[in-house]
Amino acid sequence: MDRLLNVVTLLSATLIVVVLASLRRAHIRVEYSVSWLAAGVCLLVLSRAEGVLVWLAGLLGIEDPPLALLFVSFSVFLLVFYRFSLIISELKDANITLAQRVAILQYELQALYEKGQAQKAG
Repeated sequence: MDRLLNVVTLLSATLIVVVLASLRRAHIRVEYSVSWLAAGVCLLVLSRAEGVLVWLAGLLGIEDPPLALLFVSFSVFLLVFYRFSLIISELKDANITLAQRVAILQYELQALYEKGQAQKAG
């Protein structure tokens, strides 16, 4: 169990460092980094506080604490991925709306241009 907890500690610390470095270099926006930082901190706390992990395993009805850690890890990342799916869906809808507005403006601009050309000619 100690080896698994040490590996999870290392991976969660790496996740936190990578997210903070990406945030510093402006590769990731602050509002998106919060989810990843929360996931990293959650896993870091669970991997270092064995008492909390044993309690959580008992609460979930899982006899093996490392299995509970894997279950919680999977659940946390599933929530993060779901949140980003919602964000991507909103961005896609906003993109479609924006493209439609640009098309309408382009049509209106073309109509005004043709009307101006017709007035110059006439």
